[in-house]
This record gives sequence, structure tokens and C-alpha cells, in this order.
Amino acid sequence: MLHEWGAAEQVRDDAELVVSELFTNAVRHTDSEKVGCELTVLGAFLRVEVTDQGCGGSTPHVQPGSVDKECGRGLFLVGALSESWGVRPDPTGHGRTVWADLPYGAPAAH
Repeated sequence: MLHEWGAAEQVRDDAELVVSELFTNAVRHTDSEKVGCELTVLGAFLRVEVTDQGCGGSTPHVQPGSVDKECGRGLFLVGALSESWGVRPDPTGHGRTVWADLPYGAPAAH
């Protein structure tokens, strides 16, 4: 989809990694039967949103010392690649959405 939108290769690569990390966290750390993903261009940013059913034990957060660990680096990477990220309750009241705003910039020249 991002290729069709004309997103630069770096944006596509960063978005792929962020989606992978957020989606993996939703699958691994919740009992959700359904996990969704949405991409939206908001001005100079690409918003990545992953919504789960919120059946996890805690709110997602960066693990202290996660840079050097094999496991637990996901949200550290999300923070490094995005301008900002956060968590909010899902609009349905069931679950939560973890979002990240990645620099998007102008479409690539053809």
C-alpha cells in the first residue's frame, strides 16, 4: 500500500518494522483473538495503529535496559523510528490501540 502511495523506501522499511513490532506485541502480550492494523497519512507523518482486544496484563511500555536484550526491544525501536507513539483505549471501549507517527515527507519522485 505504501508503495502505491508513493512512500519513499526508508518510510516503507520503517513502517514495516514498526507494524511488525506492534503487531507482535499485541499477539504475544494479550489474549486477543483479533488484532487490526491501520495506516493513515496525517500531513508530514504516517500514523501506524495496531488495535488489540486489550486482554493483556499491563499497558505497553519500553522495558528498562531493553537495548541490550534479545527480547523487549520492540517499543524501544518503535520510539527510535517514530516522532512519537502512545497507547489509547480503542473507540469501541474494548481493547486498546498502540499508535506511532513516523516521518512521512513528500512522495518519492518518479
